[in-house]
Amino acid sequence: MNQFLKETNHVNNGIQKVYGFPNGYGASVIKHDNSYGSKENLWELAVLNGAGELDYSTPITDDVLGRLTWENVYNTLTKIKSL
Repeated sequence: MNQFLKETNHVNNGIQKVYGFPNGYGASVIKHDNSYGSKENLWELAVLNGAGELDYSTPITDDVLGRLTWENVYNTLTKIKSL
């Protein structure tokens, strides 16, 4: 999945990884002070559209996904890549 990693940012005492896929979708994957699951060392993921904005209209989710293990993140990124 690293070949689809577009950028890594340090925010709110944590990290954000932004992915982009050939189908125009992407994802923002975060773990920082304000993310869902950060206190448990877990990740939060949001689906992005081609403009890099949050997209709540995909079959993946109609919200952000919180409290994800990295395995959950990887599996969700694979689903987004397949849209």
